[in-house]
Amino acid sequence: MKFYQEITLLPDADISLGFLWQNVFQQVHIALVEHKVDTNQSAVAVGFPDYRQAQFPLGSKLRLFAKEQATLEKIAINQWLARLKDYVHIKGIKPVPSDVTYVSFVRKQVKSPERIERDMQQKSALWAAKSGKSLAECLIELEKSKPTDLCRLPFIYLHSQQTKQRSPDKNSKFPLFIEMHPQSASLDGVFDCYGLSAKASGKPAFATVPHF
Repeated sequence: MKFYQEITLLPDADISLGFLWQNVFQQVHIALVEHKVDTNQSAVAVGFPDYRQAQFPLGSKLRLFAKEQATLEKIAINQWLARLKDYVHIKGIKPVPSDVTYVSFVRKQVKSPERIERDMQQKSALWAAKSGKSLAECLIELEKSKPTDLCRLPFIYLHSQQTKQRSPDKNSKFPLFIEMHPQSASLDGVFDCYGLSAKASGKPAFATVPHF
């Protein structure tokens, strides 16, 4: 990734930083989907320079990265964030500095409390049918290894576009949990349409973005 564009979020007394992240990142996601290079693959990656370094877990800056300047020019993120122009400051496209470290920003899949409970009931029913034990006994035993729904990773609330299209009346909001993995060197790879690193088949590690 050789070029980047930085977006600074500007909250005020009426618009919180968390609410701004939701709206800005939703638009960035839609822009990446519109310009995807393959199924759920983007040529543009995202970076969070203040990840866990500020009072708000993701800080107030978002960077878009690409190998070519033309890729960021084509996205034209200013247009996608036009309705939020009073709450964002978008800098011009610049070359990535030479003195940087490298990280991978990865989506962390976290089950909702409802999903965990549903899985527990299904597993208990299967175990009861196989073992001959009662459902209550199986539930008590499985409770010992029950996964926690508590996740302390930074996240952004987004709306699932697919859920919206399939079921307009259904709540499409979900938390996108983001995990940072420091890397020792720059690694090529795949980015999804959230701009996050995704493991490509046959690749042992996640793709990286510059961190500075």
